[in-house]
Amino acid sequence: MLFVCTANRMRSRTAEKMYADDDRFEVRSAGTSEFAYRMIDGEILRWADLVVVMEPAHVQNIRSRFPDLYREKRIVSLDIPDIYDYMDPSLMGQIRKRFEKVYKKMI
Repeated sequence: MLFVCTANRMRSRTAEKMYADDDRFEVRSAGTSEFAYRMIDGEILRWADLVVVMEPAHVQNIRSRFPDLYREKRIVSLDIPDIYDYMDPSLMGQIRKRFEKVYKKMI
């Protein structure tokens, strides 16, 4: 599973850290911006079975930059705004609540 936000500094890295030891998943994270800690690319996108983005704009970014991979991937948005710090308890609560709801619908 690939978690994606803009800069790969707060939201997606928090999600990766939260689920790193979860036996259900193998997780990584990336960002859509050129200044991202780890920028999304075709290799990491191909690797992912599921792409979990933080905002709908991230879906559009992936769609425009990787149209072929976009059509092949299952992408879901958690709709979490960029207002949190890394490992902020409120952010962690939002990620867990929204992601687990999405995950339960998929299984």
